[in-house]
Amino acid sequence: MSTRPVVVIVGVGNGTGRRIFSKAGYRVALIGRGADRLKKAADAINQSGGEAVAFPIESHEYKPLTDVFPAIKTHQWSTPEKAEIRAALWNAGTEVWKPFLDVTAEDLQRTVETHVTGPFAFAHQIVQEFKSNEVDAIGKRGTLIFTGATASIRGNVTTSAFAAGKFALRALSQSLNKEFGKQNIHVANHLKDDAARQKMKEDANVRLDPESIAKSYLYLANQDNSAWTWELDLRPAHEKW
Repeated sequence: MSTRPVVVIVGVGNGTGRRIFSKAGYRVALIGRGADRLKKAADAINQSGGEAVAFPIESHEYKPLTDVFPAIKTHQWSTPEKAEIRAALWNAGTEVWKPFLDVTAEDLQRTVETHVTGPFAFAHQIVQEFKSNEVDAIGKRGTLIFTGATASIRGNVTTSAFAAGKFALRALSQSLNKEFGKQNIHVANHLKDDAARQKMKEDANVRLDPESIAKSYLYLANQDNSAWTWELDLRPAHEKW
């Protein structure tokens, strides 16, 4: 039986990434909070000729992210090809922009859940799935991508909580890259700043375009085993950083 790749994405975002993967032939499994929004995102892909399913969860805590995977693995897709999870994207995020003394326990809990606990649980499930795959024609069993930001590599005056979370996510991605690269599992950290705010800018020299961001995710998934990127840092041409 022929196979068809599945990409599992946590976090709805602006939708460009999931559409790019769908156009490239991937089935799309969407995980996230907010069942209605998630279903709307999946319906949009299905109406455009792709295959997508929404798998809503209540939170980014460890158990919900672990418990959702049996449903993904046993889902009956509308076309007959065997499904193989070959790509995964952690695109969930929470931003706490406050002076340090204003950061609350709730802020910190939300940061840890979204940038540490959730990604760890997600990666645990994804890596196990990848390990069951055969090495493909480009020398990999799968690609796991984490979405970071400038705060992944640099703190600032109001980013004590946000940067702490993104630093942790970066460390997780690097550790997994080093541990599982030898098993032909590609793990990457993808740095970008908020494209939603930058959409308002008309000049491409200062705007990080969502379509270009999405293409870079697919680029990582398509890299062969002779040249893998661990960290990709996207910037518009005229950004001061």
